[in-house]
Amino acid sequence: MKILLRWSACILFCLLVTTAWSQQSGFVFERGSGRAIQGVSVINTQLSDTTFTDQLGAFYWKVGDELVFEKTGFKTVVLGINDEFTGLVELNASPNALAQVVIRSGNRGETLDKMAQSVTVLEPKQIQINNIANIAPVLNTVPGVYMHNGTLTTNRITIRGIGSRNLFGTSKIRAFYQDIPLTNGSGSSTIEDLELESLGRMEVLKGPTSSLYGSGLGGSIRLLPFKGSFANNEVRSSFAVGSFGYQKGLVQADISGGKQTATITYSRLQSDGYRENNETDRHAVSWASRHILGKHDRLTFVGNFTDLKAFIPSSLSEEDFLDNPEQAAFTWGQAMGFEEYQKGLFGLSWSHVYSDDLQQYTSVFTSFRNNYEPRPFNILDESEWGWGIRSRLTGQGILVGKKIRWSLGGEWFFDQNDFSTFANLYRDFPPGTGSVQGGRLDNLKEKRSYFNVFLDSGWDLNERTQINLGLNLNQTQYRLEDRLINNGVDNSGKYTYDLILSPKLGATYQLKPNVTLYASIAHGFSPPNLEETLLPDGNLNPDIQPERGWNFEIGSRGAVNDGRISWEAAVFYMPVKDLLVARRTSEDEFIGVNAGRTNYLGLEGALNISWIEAEQFRLIHRNALAINHFRFDDFVDDGNDYSGNKLTGVPNWTFNSILEFDWDLGLYANINFVHVGDIPLRDDNSVFSDDYQLINLKAGYRKQLKRWRIELFGGINNLFDTNYASMVLINASSFGGNSPRYFYPGEPINYYSGLGIAYKF
Repeated sequence: MKILLRWSACILFCLLVTTAWSQQSGFVFERGSGRAIQGVSVINTQLSDTTFTDQLGAFYWKVGDELVFEKTGFKTVVLGINDEFTGLVELNASPNALAQVVIRSGNRGETLDKMAQSVTVLEPKQIQINNIANIAPVLNTVPGVYMHNGTLTTNRITIRGIGSRNLFGTSKIRAFYQDIPLTNGSGSSTIEDLELESLGRMEVLKGPTSSLYGSGLGGSIRLLPFKGSFANNEVRSSFAVGSFGYQKGLVQADISGGKQTATITYSRLQSDGYRENNETDRHAVSWASRHILGKHDRLTFVGNFTDLKAFIPSSLSEEDFLDNPEQAAFTWGQAMGFEEYQKGLFGLSWSHVYSDDLQQYTSVFTSFRNNYEPRPFNILDESEWGWGIRSRLTGQGILVGKKIRWSLGGEWFFDQNDFSTFANLYRDFPPGTGSVQGGRLDNLKEKRSYFNVFLDSGWDLNERTQINLGLNLNQTQYRLEDRLINNGVDNSGKYTYDLILSPKLGATYQLKPNVTLYASIAHGFSPPNLEETLLPDGNLNPDIQPERGWNFEIGSRGAVNDGRISWEAAVFYMPVKDLLVARRTSEDEFIGVNAGRTNYLGLEGALNISWIEAEQFRLIHRNALAINHFRFDDFVDDGNDYSGNKLTGVPNWTFNSILEFDWDLGLYANINFVHVGDIPLRDDNSVFSDDYQLINLKAGYRKQLKRWRIELFGGINNLFDTNYASMVLINASSFGGNSPRYFYPGEPINYYSGLGIAYKF
């Protein structure tokens, strides 16, 4: 009997060892974001056994199993495991399942129901609502965001009114491509030259994000590129044409091999433009990949290169805007002004799991930009490069008997801008010659750096209530080197801003499943950009200070009726002091001064309704509303008192509504209604732009033919041919007896169509 028991035990041991040896570890990820999903039920139908994925999304499998992957807020996946199974599983999340939507912009990767801040997430279907060439119609579907759109490359993004006083380009918000800053050392951001079809997600945080990123009074925009799929390899190609010489070709590939995936994209966009001197030619290449290096380590690599030349028609006076909006501004047309640059972004991120309670995330990144820009008043030749590192530890533990999640880290960023200006001699040559470079006017080098040290935490008071606390310590430094001494004056100098501590306190309360209330108080600041730091003689201005403000906000987000109705609403109030004002010194030049205080009071909301959610047909209605009451509180500029007036450059209200349907037979379409209220153009509120309404249409047809997929699409923008200003210039001055040039004309009715083909390996 003893011998039998020994043999039985030996056989059982061998079977257990064999079974354990045959089992392998796999991982479950969210499709698109690539995050590991914890708590997924993994049901082995053959053994009637259920296990759950751990914090890394890990589970065990062996060939021959049939596994069912289930989790609330995700679509169920059933897999039969064979020899070709890689061990990697992707689940699709519902955007209305708040507890499953993880916001990657936060330091702790918090779920949407725990965010004490207004956040909007845009998925690929929402990113591609228009002609996939212009990011403005996409961002303008976000409540509280308004993107002025003068041309494909002349834009200004405002979030809750912040950034409206920047005359050219986007400032006072932070922008990221994955973990790479798209915001340079002086606070200017450029996102409009990125290829939209390379993006898998956008996250827009509204209100100060200084407790996360240092500067960022208005908020932040994070663009997350596609990184391929573990499920398949696929090659896609598309070509589109449209009005005003628009052409766009794209080739894209998803590559998967073992525990690595990548998406590579190349596109070329060309357009003659609606106006004179409005041609654009852009080449863009991007790469994004992820690499699983065992159970505890993962790498992400992203890179983007852009080669662009875009002519600049500039703004028009009211008379020209109404009578002949196709023309370029006279001096810009005569000089044939343009910008031509090559720009690259590269970043590597590493994540390591020490234990279930401690992880590390580290990113290193670099960027460069070489720009040549002839303007009527001079020619700018600049070269910019930068690098940085951001690292954080995240963990969880128990504080006073309650669970707390925390993140502690730091960031260092440095960039250098070498720039010279030259005389533009176009007036000395026959018309049609365009810009001619003359003698050097200045030769400057600016070095800009900052560091952030941050702490972010979420403390669960109970099952329904969480307290959020964030702190960020920032210091910014500028150094200017004058390499061309004119008239014996050396404009070299150095300026270091005082340390700025930006706290944030917030709370979330789960009213019921999938319905959350939140409130927050947050400090924010934005440093002056390059132009605002310089005096007319080229010296650094030691008196210029960052804008600073406190944001007070309450809001709600939720989803009911099985997610068919979802919403987000927020009321905020933010007083800002040391308002940065652009004071013009000539027709196209200005300096920055601190001139007063401004109060930002607003209401914003989004409502999404799935009217029909059938197996074969879906009808969804998305709406976004922002009502703005932004006023100068104490604002005296150059002896003029504008206190009590409306803030310039921001519409009083905006409304965006999209009705979209999708039929399983392959047909899809959307109708987009846009309303933009009137905009004050002068600080004295004597001139306003008119409000306007637009209707845009898009429709298409997709057909799957085994491994092939074919798509035809087309659209009409500005259906009723509305005459409107798509971008305005505030406080435009009259020089040389000419009328002020406030207006960038929007495109009249225009059309586009395209064909896409994909092959799945």
